[in-house]
Amino acid sequence: MTHKLIIGTRDSPLALWQAEFVRDRLQKRFRSLTVELALIKTKGDKILDQALSKIGDKGLFTKEIENALIDRRVDIAVHSLKDLPTNTPEGLRIAAITTREKVNDVLISTKWKSLADLPEGAVIATGSLRRTAQLKHLRPDFEIVDIRGNLNTRMKKYDASNWDGMMLAYAGVKRLKWEHRIAQVIPTDLILPAVGQGSLGIEIREDDDVTARYIRALHHEETAAAATAERALLHELEGGCQIPIGAWARRIDGRLTLDAMVASVDGTVRLDARASTQDLSRAASMGRRLARKLIANGAREILDEIRNEQAK
Repeated sequence: MTHKLIIGTRDSPLALWQAEFVRDRLQKRFRSLTVELALIKTKGDKILDQALSKIGDKGLFTKEIENALIDRRVDIAVHSLKDLPTNTPEGLRIAAITTREKVNDVLISTKWKSLADLPEGAVIATGSLRRTAQLKHLRPDFEIVDIRGNLNTRMKKYDASNWDGMMLAYAGVKRLKWEHRIAQVIPTDLILPAVGQGSLGIEIREDDDVTARYIRALHHEETAAAATAERALLHELEGGCQIPIGAWARRIDGRLTLDAMVASVDGTVRLDARASTQDLSRAASMGRRLARKLIANGAREILDEIRNEQAK
């Protein structure tokens, strides 16, 4: 007896890669399963003439797909985990988090080999306040230009520009087979990634135990523990995807270790902190604990100032 599942996905090349990856893994594992894709436009896909930080919606790339799940038009939503808000809508759950790709950001440049090579006043394109803040902290002389659109659109914009470089996530660049465009994989001690960067989050309806049994095959426990720590930190800081927060949890010497930073947009202030635990079941509490440490060190004032500026 065959069973059919429908995946809701954005229609960008990277989103399609992600949905097709999940579809192919499921159909290979379960021969009686048929998986189809339903293409859905999100608010973030439609509004391309404003900076993400100005739109003011934490579900920019997920809300319409989640609505399709709730309305039972689709059975599965595949998201880049870094796009998923930390508050899951009522009636939905994250059923699986996939094995993580390399978490680093990368420099795309045809002129220069690394951030260190970039000249005084170099122009760097990014749509991320997290990257902007960390770049400005490293090099206050950088001129940052805002760039929107999917990865293909960004590459076209970069190629048509005279910018010195552009910042993207390694995971997306690799998945679209553009590693040859990478000038430098940026070390995480210079620029921390976004929460969940490199992983896929697979969302289903809370009461859909049948789909959950299929999806469980894609779940990676250690990646999930890392993501749980990062997302708990983000939730405690009340940060959306357009707040300059970086975080990376991974196993070091048998312990789950979380590095996190909060920075002012102009890069003049950067707060860093670290926590670790041997018990993966304590990942969330570790994330919350580290967030409170950052708050005690001044993170709340930085984030409040950024939110007030965005609200203007």
